[in-house]
Amino acid sequence: MSNQLYINEIQSLFDDVQRSEIFEDQKMMTDAVPLFPIAKINEEYEKAKDILGFDLKDFVTTHFDFLGARVSVQREDHLPIKEHIEKLWDELTRTADEEKGTLLKLPKPYIVPGGRFNEFFYWDSYFIMLGLKASGRIEMMENIIENCSYLIQNVGFVPNASRTHFLSRSQPPYFSLMLDLLFETTNDERIYTQYHDTLEKEYAFWMNGEEWLENNSSVKRVVKTKDGDILNRYYDAENAPRPESYLIDIEDHEKTSGDEFYRNIRSACESGWDFSSRWFADGENIQTIETLNLAQVDLNCLLWHLEMTLAKSSALQNLSEKENYFSERAASRRQMINIYFWDRNTNNYKDYHTKKNTKTPSEHIAALYPLFLGIADQEQAEAVAKVIAEKFLYKGGLVTTTKNSGQQWDLPNAWAPYQWLGFKAMKNYGFDELAEKIKNNWCSNVERVYKNTGKLMEKYNALDTETIAGGGEYPNQDGFGWTNGVYLQLQQN
Repeated sequence: MSNQLYINEIQSLFDDVQRSEIFEDQKMMTDAVPLFPIAKINEEYEKAKDILGFDLKDFVTTHFDFLGARVSVQREDHLPIKEHIEKLWDELTRTADEEKGTLLKLPKPYIVPGGRFNEFFYWDSYFIMLGLKASGRIEMMENIIENCSYLIQNVGFVPNASRTHFLSRSQPPYFSLMLDLLFETTNDERIYTQYHDTLEKEYAFWMNGEEWLENNSSVKRVVKTKDGDILNRYYDAENAPRPESYLIDIEDHEKTSGDEFYRNIRSACESGWDFSSRWFADGENIQTIETLNLAQVDLNCLLWHLEMTLAKSSALQNLSEKENYFSERAASRRQMINIYFWDRNTNNYKDYHTKKNTKTPSEHIAALYPLFLGIADQEQAEAVAKVIAEKFLYKGGLVTTTKNSGQQWDLPNAWAPYQWLGFKAMKNYGFDELAEKIKNNWCSNVERVYKNTGKLMEKYNALDTETIAGGGEYPNQDGFGWTNGVYLQLQQN
């Protein structure tokens, strides 16, 4: 039987299950594995659903397997935190030799984040690799790179996560940075030439459609400004409720008149920031989400790094024409980052509103990317460091925005990726004291929560270090891949 698109194939049943809220978490049904051919399940459902006394939950649990829908680690002995993480690497390791339900096949073992997230995630995997590097688990680092390459070669990009319903979007493009991380470990430049074709394919995905663009227009992930400059944005090919948050999206859509509300929601998911006031026109309400109107500073910095890596891999193969092409693209993008994302009024990096031709008001931690990747000059770096110290650093780590909206990618939450980006960004420009403060504030928060709960969390409360973080569409998860990775790597620096 084909499970490739089975959510679409059981749309009537899926719709009924998600609307009835028989599961507390809508992701349960997207992850379920059918125990019988789809046609048979549909046929039995249509026959049974209108019979008096029909029990929907009983029907679903009889026809689908929900094993492995959640990763929860319970350990009786309270190990030292680093020993706990070393054990977690094995407990969070998965293989997917064949497709099961929505789960995509992958050639190599991989690490899942934990909690409700029991599949391979793209940008999470980079931060997981930081910890694998610290643990000396080089083979698993190579596995992650190989899985990303497999997806880029077979799908055209790395999906948000390794499930069929994520085949309409990616996540922040970290593949070139993954290669850097492995190179730092092995000192073998062949890693770049080995994956040159993969790097080109990922670049083609992000730049798809640019040749058709006129000034002041956009297509897919590419934007051409009124002055004819090329920038990129997050995007999703689908404009429909997300299967994993189906009812939430439908209910939010009912409170807005936006034609592309669902696509704006999904595009924010491609950024990894689902959700934040960063995307909201009014800075407060998800109904005003306008991700598609923005070119984002983080994405454009990551694509600059991809262009630089392609120039490097071309040079290693004496492909001078390609080396020149990608070097020029990178040089141009570096200029554009300065023109479109540097806000002289606030001395900080902001996103760019492509419809209003202005910087957005949202103050957010993605301003770290030009420092993390060495794009900013010293004066810009000093200004950003001042903003970070004054507005973003709290006793429990770096927050993501300066606004408390109730969304999980807003104040007061501190997320692992940005503790690493903050630490590295400050180190890059010689702000060692601030780097150490970022590291120590967050790591001590992680250690405190671990001491009290025996768990490593998906996110942390940076302001009130007596509580556990909240906000968002689901409870705080434990496991947790990128927290483990960043914590271990920070402890080595």
